[in-house]
Amino acid sequence: MQIRGIKRGQTIELLEQIHSIPDGAEIIVNLELPATEPVVAKLDLTDEQRLAKLNQLFGVWQDQTELIDIFAEINQQRHTYQGRVINSIDK
Repeated sequence: MQIRGIKRGQTIELLEQIHSIPDGAEIIVNLELPATEPVVAKLDLTDEQRLAKLNQLFGVWQDQTELIDIFAEINQQRHTYQGRVINSIDK
């Protein structure tokens, strides 16, 4: 039997019902992470360290003029899509 769950501290919250195992029954659990979810270590950072990391990430986009065109196209497509949804609701 394979069931997905979420680890919260020392507790694993199951994402679906299990009716075939009675409450209080001892079970053996084999753990594996889904391949689709990357493992990210949580860092204990101060607010200043977090801000420094964010500023470093924002700097990656600096001097990339093609991003202006990319974001303009995304914005145009978004407004076109929203217009179609609004028009179809009005009808």
